[in-house]
Amino acid sequence: MTGACSDVITLEKRAFHIWCPLPGTASRFMMLCMSRMLRRGSGIAARLARRDRALSLAGLSCRHYSTETAPHIPGMEYQDAICTLNTLQTNASALEQVRRERSNPQLQLNAMRAFLERAGLAVDELDHLNIIHVTGTKGKGSTCAFTEQILRNYGFRTGFYSSPHLVQVRERIRINGQPIGKDLFTKYFWQVYGRLDETKDAHGGTMPAYFRFLTILAFHVFLQEKVDLAVIEVGIGGAYDCTNIIRRPWVCGISSLGIDHTQILGDTIEKIAWQKGGIFKPGVPGFTVRQPEGAMPVLKERAKEIGCPLWVCPQLEDYQPDCGPLHLGLAGQHQRSNASLALQLSHTWLQRRCLPADHSFPITTVENNGTLQAPAFSPSPIMVKGLADAQWPGRTQTLKHGEVTYFLDGAHTMRSMQACVQWFRETAAQHERSASGAVARVLLFNATGERDSAAMLKLLVTCHFDFAVFCPNITEAIASCNADQQNFNVSVENMLTRCLDNERSWRLHNRLGDDKGTQLLIQDSLPRLPEHRGDTLVFPCILSALQWITQGRDSVLADPAKTTLAVKQSVTAKAAPLREAAEIHVLITGSLHLVGGALKHLDPASSK
Repeated sequence: MTGACSDVITLEKRAFHIWCPLPGTASRFMMLCMSRMLRRGSGIAARLARRDRALSLAGLSCRHYSTETAPHIPGMEYQDAICTLNTLQTNASALEQVRRERSNPQLQLNAMRAFLERAGLAVDELDHLNIIHVTGTKGKGSTCAFTEQILRNYGFRTGFYSSPHLVQVRERIRINGQPIGKDLFTKYFWQVYGRLDETKDAHGGTMPAYFRFLTILAFHVFLQEKVDLAVIEVGIGGAYDCTNIIRRPWVCGISSLGIDHTQILGDTIEKIAWQKGGIFKPGVPGFTVRQPEGAMPVLKERAKEIGCPLWVCPQLEDYQPDCGPLHLGLAGQHQRSNASLALQLSHTWLQRRCLPADHSFPITTVENNGTLQAPAFSPSPIMVKGLADAQWPGRTQTLKHGEVTYFLDGAHTMRSMQACVQWFRETAAQHERSASGAVARVLLFNATGERDSAAMLKLLVTCHFDFAVFCPNITEAIASCNADQQNFNVSVENMLTRCLDNERSWRLHNRLGDDKGTQLLIQDSLPRLPEHRGDTLVFPCILSALQWITQGRDSVLADPAKTTLAVKQSVTAKAAPLREAAEIHVLITGSLHLVGGALKHLDPASSK
């Protein structure tokens, strides 16, 4: 970190209106976690060596043991496991391996099979997991959440693998809808990590990268915990995603497609559709929602090449349940197509897994373009309840803390941001109509990676915010170890630069924007605050941003245990409209990591 960066934070003209020595503290923050890992995690090799010697003295081999019987390493706790896991983010050999594989994607699947075998697992063992495999650009996680809830309601023991996590890594690996416990995560982590670590010398010192390791761990957990089925969400793409070592899923699904991860998947909807269609398997039924122009022909061709029967899901309103209209546990119109896909996936899984072979495929109709249309069957009461009970935190989620209401959505593509804007405008207007006085609207935004944040911010301008606040995906700028949410692949300098760029884009959009008609967005609502659309602030961490926005009106954030940073008088003065408003409504969006960092503070139970 440079002194120049620290100086930038204190420059009021650059909108860093809060003093906090972020670069220094952020560096110490990372160093603390690394030193903890080194102090406690550097004993891994020694512990493994002692174990090897003990097994050798007992006349047992330790080079080919199965992870099923691998011991938990005493004294290695959950945070040790997470800190060790984080080293796979920046493992030099892993990064070099990724660079090599990107030029030859098939190598990615070959490498994944090799790592799986080194971990003591065989690819054919995955067939016993009775997998439902789901990909897509937008809505694949929600689709999985609906599907898992439906089948869990039938009494099946479910496994659910998803990404990314919001607050804790173990959220990615769920049993019966709940993240696996810290003790269970720790136990299985060291079993898999130990096996891979002890075999790395024979394989050029290679270890799997972060996501690849977690995928192996999820398979291991689901096998050990003897789930009846596993719902597996693809990480990126499909064809060469490491989850695609699955050979025999029972059914596959593709949610809505859009442009994202273009450096990996391609820069057109056709290229992306080709990648997503890579999860199809011969003879395994596949389902897709209606797709943008250009995507469906590619999916149909991929399905034909692979030998996968492919159906298009009907509209949700076409289903006719016997027990009244369908209600969804996840808010937003865009969830309706995800719910339809989940109905088809769960229904087909039940048919293929639990009924005779002659009931394995749905009765279909053929549209004019030759596309097979899946039937809109009558959902059972269990399915109806599953759709209503489904929860998926951080996606169109509303939290009300007294006079402050938070609207959280991890939208990070253009299509998902369009859906987020529609949801927020409708939901916020409903809340404003029942407010006791004027409402202040605040945007808390960040975006990461290659995403076009300027274009997303342009969509958000139409929501007519009184303040726009920007911060990096750093939960709090204090020297404490929050290993679950560390990302060593992005420097703090880059995060801060991105925040400044986002603030600049927001100011530009609002300067060029037309104010006409903005009041029509909240018809029949109570009077809003006077315009403050030019007011923007950039904070060094999520906690400092939330504390400024809420002005002490959220008791959860006012907890004495949460460090309050010193704020300049000029910044305090800016917040007068927030203190005077009857209510404060905050939209937190642009990044699932930002939403996760906010939930860490807003929902303390999520960190336990």
